[in-house]
Parts: sequence; structure tokens; C-alpha cells
Amino acid sequence: MKIFNYQKICQELLKDLPERQKEVVLRRFAFGGRERETLQSIGDGFGICRERIRQIQEAAFKKIKPRLKNYQKIFNIFFEYFKKFGDLRKEDILLAELGKEEWEKEVYFLLNLDKRFQKFNQTKNFYSLWTINLASLSKAKKIIQSLCQHFQKNKNLLNLEELNQKVSDRKEALISYLEISKEIQKNAEGLYGLRDWPEINPRGIKDKAYLVFKKFEKPLHFSEVTKFIEGSHLQTVHNELIRDPRFILVGRGTYALREWGYYPGQVKDVILKILKEVKRPLTKEEILEKVKKQRVVKANTVFLNLSNKEYFQRDSQGKYRPKTALI
Repeated sequence: MKIFNYQKICQELLKDLPERQKEVVLRRFAFGGRERETLQSIGDGFGICRERIRQIQEAAFKKIKPRLKNYQKIFNIFFEYFKKFGDLRKEDILLAELGKEEWEKEVYFLLNLDKRFQKFNQTKNFYSLWTINLASLSKAKKIIQSLCQHFQKNKNLLNLEELNQKVSDRKEALISYLEISKEIQKNAEGLYGLRDWPEINPRGIKDKAYLVFKKFEKPLHFSEVTKFIEGSHLQTVHNELIRDPRFILVGRGTYALREWGYYPGQVKDVILKILKEVKRPLTKEEILEKVKKQRVVKANTVFLNLSNKEYFQRDSQGKYRPKTALI
């Protein structure tokens, strides 16, 4: 993209404006080392209402408008830039890319002069953005809504290629849609998901521990988990694992994720859960095999629990079932 001296262009556009009109524009668009001011704050400075300041600004724009014909090449470049990204762009990205981080204020001013470019302030679900086509903005919001519904239903991270397969649009446009969304965000690995997912925005030790388990996909001792969380301490990590229901204690200091199908509780609770699910008596060997999938435990510990007549009863075939009173 060709680089223009936007500062010089803006100076040319503002040249010969009446003093008050120029002052309002300079303060509204933070020229001359100023901070950007609201209509109200400028009005307070002049001792007039914000509506009068808006009228002065509009009068300045009206005087500037005939001069814009000399710079149509620039505005057409802006327009083509928007077309490349699906007719819309997140404001901070737009200003940084067009202004090359040197003339962001000037680019913001120029965009305000051409009514083809429309700004939308940030909302609960979208960042501040600019667009050249309201229909494209509506399309982008529908796509974001559809992807949010997919994430809510499937609860899995997706990379850009996988998202692109679900959206019939150019990759550049899809990236632009995703960038305006506050609901869908990208993590350090370049994977997309919902903003409140720990994989996207981990909050504290417990979420970081959760990500460690997701990475290794197997039960881990809390000391192993601690190694992969920078600045964490053994006891702090252990305490978080104990308190958070996402983690299940499966052995001495060893935890797994509940979402992997692990049952909470002591060994006797696991045995009871197994027997109730299969709905038939099992031999102690069958029970041991199933418990081993749930717990890091010795065979003698399982057999000792089975001998507890308060919870289990053994039939004539040597198979175990929950005590009748517990069924």
C-alpha cells in the first residue's frame, strides 16, 4: 500500500479555516499534540453547548469537502482496503495499518470526512469498528453468532482453517469478522474459542492447571503440574486441585479431569458407581479391572473395600453387588 504524508494532507485541508472552526477540529481529532476531546469538553471551554460545537464542526467539514477532490486517490485506497477485509475492520487495527502507527490521528480524521466510511462504537459483544457496507456488517454478526453457537455446543477449540471450512467467505474477511468480536478470541497457540474458556483466557492457578492436564491428556501428580505453571508453588497448586470440581483425585496426589469420565469419591464410591452402572453382579477381578481405569490403586485396596459388608454383599457365585439397602 502506498504511503502518503497524511499530516501534510490534513494541514492542507485545514488551511484557511476560520479560527474557531480550526480550533474545534484540532481539539476533536487530537492534532498538535493534544488529547482527543468530546463535544461537551470543547463546549465547556468555549462556554457554549455541545450541540453548537457539533454545528461548528459540521461547518468546518462543509468548507473542507470541496478540497477532498484533490485526494480521491487516498480515499479510494481506503475503500479498497475495506473491500479486502470483508467491508469492515476493527478500529485500532484499521488505524494502525493505514496510519503506519505514525499518522493514526490523521487517518481517523480523513475517515470522518468521507461518508462512505461509517464508525460503530464498541458494544458488549463487539469492539469499535468501521465499515463501508451495513449489509456486510450484518453478515459478519450473523457469522459470529453462528460460530458462537458452534463453540457452545461442541466446546472444542478450532484453528483458522477449521473455522474457514464452516464459513463460506474469504479468509481475510473471516479474520476481520473474528477481530471485531469480543465473544470469540484467539489464544497464544492460534486457536479460537469463547472468551470465558480457560483455554482462551486462563484465570489464576486453577485454569492454568486445567490447561496442563488438557495438554498432556493423562492423570498427573500435582508436583508435575506445578512444574508447568510458572511462578506457582506446590501447596497452592494442590489446594486448587482439591477445591476445583473439574479435578478428580485418582491416586495419592495424582489428579485427572472429571470431563474424561472419572468418578469423584473414595474407592468404595467408585465401586458402587461401577456396579450400579453395569446393573449386574461382578467378580472381584472384573471390579478390579474397572476400578483400575478410574483410580491409581493397589488390588488389595479394592478387595479390602469389597469386604466392607456395610456397602457390598457377595453372592453364592462369589460375585459382588451393592448391599440391597443401597440400591
